[in-house]
Amino acid sequence: MDPASKTVEGWFYDGRKPQRTFRPVIVEMLGYSIDDLWTEVPEGTTPDFAPLTGASPTALHADAEDDVDLNEMKRTGAMAVQRAKEFLLGQDREVVGEDTLGLLDDEVGRLVAAYPRDPLSTIWGDLLETQDQVFRLLEGGRVRQLSHLRDLNVKAAVLSFLVAKGFNDMESPHQAMTMTRVAASCARTAEHTGLIALTDGLKSLIAYWADKPEDAYHYASQGAATAASLRGTVGLWLLGLQARAAAVLGDEETARAVNQQADDRREHVVHDDLDRLGGLFTYAPEKQLYYAVESEALLGHGNALLAAQAEQAVQGFSDPNSPNWAFGDLAGSQCDLSLIRLFSGDVDGTAAAIRPVLDLPISHRNNGIVVSALRVRQALMTSPARTAVVARNLRAEIEAFPTSRPALPRG
Repeated sequence: MDPASKTVEGWFYDGRKPQRTFRPVIVEMLGYSIDDLWTEVPEGTTPDFAPLTGASPTALHADAEDDVDLNEMKRTGAMAVQRAKEFLLGQDREVVGEDTLGLLDDEVGRLVAAYPRDPLSTIWGDLLETQDQVFRLLEGGRVRQLSHLRDLNVKAAVLSFLVAKGFNDMESPHQAMTMTRVAASCARTAEHTGLIALTDGLKSLIAYWADKPEDAYHYASQGAATAASLRGTVGLWLLGLQARAAAVLGDEETARAVNQQADDRREHVVHDDLDRLGGLFTYAPEKQLYYAVESEALLGHGNALLAAQAEQAVQGFSDPNSPNWAFGDLAGSQCDLSLIRLFSGDVDGTAAAIRPVLDLPISHRNNGIVVSALRVRQALMTSPARTAVVARNLRAEIEAFPTSRPALPRG
């Protein structure tokens, strides 16, 4: 939507700030924050405003195309949610034979492996299509064996989990929660305790990124109780989710105790079918360290020991060829390192740690990454170092970071 001519005249001649809808576009075009652009400079003086290094006038057209892609992704995703709701309301659940299941195994495995590594836009269509195929088979009336029925429900739960995570990455928490409930229903039909617990974990994750820490803690605790007797890593993930939510709530004692419990259980892990599936369905040691460090960062702690642990967490995701590599976990750990360095008084180190995140291509700037970056900006605003040139410039650059991402509509 283009602004009216009178609106533009009001910006230039009356000094009115643009509405939020237009601000990201103006920042992207001109390369300065809205506050800098609308600050009156006395005649005869030279402004000392720092340009936003992430802003690029040449990227505007590409960003607009990404917004169109996002709208299409959300439209097709909403259709998938409706389709899933119809399925959940009740159809005859039938199954097919080994060949079809084998083909689906291959596709599910591919999507699970790709999700943490590739931009959502590159796999979204295949993910929705495969989910729809599984739903159709479950409704199709071609039953052979009850074991096939369970297998298809497990696949439906796994795919619905990934679709729900996709909605969360696009900051559509309501759609994400609806699809998570579909995943939970399929997991219960399959009588798969690990998947049931995982869906509680995903509910916690959705609440965590939606800034609802009480809900995040509740769902994580519920899932942790379900997974208490399991030997795989799902139980450890739920403890990590509990600790992060407790940290947001300022409950340091609980956060530390739960993280210690997860460390103790790590020694007795026996990988199960979810761990063998990989991707988001296993909780690797490097991810456990990342979650533990994030708990400390959320509590506002920073010292040399924590900084070393945060650097180790980043190092754990430094090799893209590692089976547990994920661009979101790498970015999250880099933001945590930035926070801990800031709390330790190292402003230059803060800027260096978050630099790779701010340089991410827009296709990778999902909701969790943007929220993590904005946490650093918020901490900079209240830091004793907030008046330093490095801190001011970094705040301005982070402010511009979310304006050109496909994970949110403009404005």
